Amino acid sequence: MPLLTRNFLFVFILVYLVVGVVSFMNLLRYNYQAIHKNKELQNIVLESKLDLKQKELYYLKQQIHPHFLFNTLNTVYAFALKESKETPALVLKLSNLLDYVLHQIEKPTVSIYDEVTYIESYIGLESIRFKETMRINFEKDIQSDIQVPPMLFMAFIENAFKHGGREDAFLDISIQLSVTNTSLLFTIENTLNAKKEHTSNHGIGLQNSRKRLETLYPNSFELATHKTETLFTLKLIITYENEAT
Repeated sequence: MPLLTRNFLFVFILVYLVVGVVSFMNLLRYNYQAIHKNKELQNIVLESKLDLKQKELYYLKQQIHPHFLFNTLNTVYAFALKESKETPALVLKLSNLLDYVLHQIEKPTVSIYDEVTYIESYIGLESIRFKETMRINFEKDIQSDIQVPPMLFMAFIENAFKHGGREDAFLDISIQLSVTNTSLLFTIENTLNAKKEHTSNHGIGLQNSRKRLETLYPNSFELATHKTETLFTLKLIITYENEAT
């Protein structure tokens, strides 16, 4: 045998190095497999969370839309019973609204201009119903064509008509919408009847909209309401990070 192989210390060090290298390689392989499995689990968790958010948004939207359509159909029905000449105009406006819902609601976002057109159609529909008993002002300053979730403002506007009260024989509603490439400001005010008892949440639509905003814009929105005996005010601020198109 060669002289080196008879050196006990050399053999011990050699075996120790071989065992160390093999152990190190096994440890690296184990760590790689563990990291790979952790990434797979993280992906599964993220996909599950995303799926839950999508389902939550779907159910929230379904809670708002039937309520809106129910009120609109009641309006058309009431005018049809009276054989009003304005019934065809109501049906046409409702048709335009339904067309928007059917073709836009499944999209994650729509143009702010499309959303404004939808709001104006809804206001026109309600203006026919309220006739001379309502005064409404809709001011808009849109400097950027941002994308927003469809029917983002409808619950707020619908509540103004539903829960608003007449002061001095008029229901007054004021809407302001300001849009830049970094922020969105939406404010709506409606009069209340001081003699009428009002619900604290101004309608279930407000609760649903808040949940929807929490899902869509976590930590990027502010939704505040203020109510007196004769006035209800809602303000929504959304901050974007250069998401304008």
